[in-house]
Amino acid sequence: MKTIDSIPITKISRATKLVSTGAKVGVNYLKYYGDKMVGSEEAAKNKLNKNNADDIYDSLKTLKGSALKVAQMLSMEKSILPQAYVEKFSLSQFSVPPLSPPLVIKTFKKYFGKHPEDIFDTFNATSVNAASIGQVHLAEKNGKKFAVKIQYPGVAESIASDLALVKPIAIKMFNIKGKDSDKYFKEVENKLREETNYNIEIAQSKEISEACKSIPNIKFPNYYEKFSSDRIITMDYMEGEHLSEFVAHNTNQQLSNTIGQALWDFYMFQIHNLRKVHADPHPGNFLISKTGDLIALDFGCMKSIPEAFYIPYFELADPACIENPELFTKKLYELEILRKDDSEEEITFFSAMFHELLSLFTQPFHVEEFDFSNPDFFNKISEMGQRYSKNTELRNMNGNRGSKHFIYINRTFFGLYNLMFDLKAEQVKINNFKTL
Repeated sequence: MKTIDSIPITKISRATKLVSTGAKVGVNYLKYYGDKMVGSEEAAKNKLNKNNADDIYDSLKTLKGSALKVAQMLSMEKSILPQAYVEKFSLSQFSVPPLSPPLVIKTFKKYFGKHPEDIFDTFNATSVNAASIGQVHLAEKNGKKFAVKIQYPGVAESIASDLALVKPIAIKMFNIKGKDSDKYFKEVENKLREETNYNIEIAQSKEISEACKSIPNIKFPNYYEKFSSDRIITMDYMEGEHLSEFVAHNTNQQLSNTIGQALWDFYMFQIHNLRKVHADPHPGNFLISKTGDLIALDFGCMKSIPEAFYIPYFELADPACIENPELFTKKLYELEILRKDDSEEEITFFSAMFHELLSLFTQPFHVEEFDFSNPDFFNKISEMGQRYSKNTELRNMNGNRGSKHFIYINRTFFGLYNLMFDLKAEQVKINNFKTL
């Protein structure tokens, strides 16, 4: 894979890159209108989506950091984005062009004050894995292998300016209106700031791995603070293949069920017992070992769940609440899905919309065992997402819905559901975490 010798780090250079990308997107639309005149609209639209996805991703993978992280988050919205975007943006999860070896050494010396070979016996300056905020290198010391994650230069300093650049796109895509919309962007900004502070990630990694160590069939690396800093993390090098690579060839249903149960227990234990959750559930953050264990990595994005949000959120998963109009409406207000300034039309529309959505999305919590390999469940979620994304009535209403905590909690569940479906896990015991 081609390496990168430099990353735009100033506001002007990053903005210029995005503006040039916008110009390419504009040209793609001109081509689209021409293609539509001489061919089918569907073919023209598919070509437009592919061209736009290619150009936008090519820009974001050069910028890295927050801009690429947003693409990673959007790649999990399979029911909202066209498939071309999902496929392209999914590359940001664990396969992006890495920094060149000379830039790696320069960055390491800047962050740690020493050459990597002053610390390790050997250090491979060619990365073994590159993602949105940092890339991983293999090192050895006293015969032991380590994974060394190095943050890309300029990432932490460009968060606010990057989000300001992508904010107009997000507002249009998710129909966000109203003066209080800043709370959502501030939530994302705060989380991204936490993700770029590797001291926080190390503390969270040690906390969660210790709390969850009794969960069967899941492993965690050890973390080494003496070889780490606020921009470098050193941990055990864990042998395994990414979850997405594993599911592409696995034919062992029992193994799928075992891994799926471990993954589900891991998330339910965190949510219900710790009130804190690994809020970045994409395939690049999980490995499958040769012995069939699930390996959890990267605890930079952890979401604390306030009790005032946790209680009504999971009460809405109860069929008794869903089927009780008065109680259901009360919970929608508690979670800020319905607003005091809503019109009667908005109350009626959003009450019906979320009743349909929650009746479907919470189905796994209505049974003792759930079959995540069933495509009907996921097809219905996808169909509903596509239907509402095209709903003209919804586009004319204030899409500013829900507590700020929904951003990462919903992201967690969408990502978890997708991973469980990728694994084709059957007979998953939903409440198994209660016995751990």
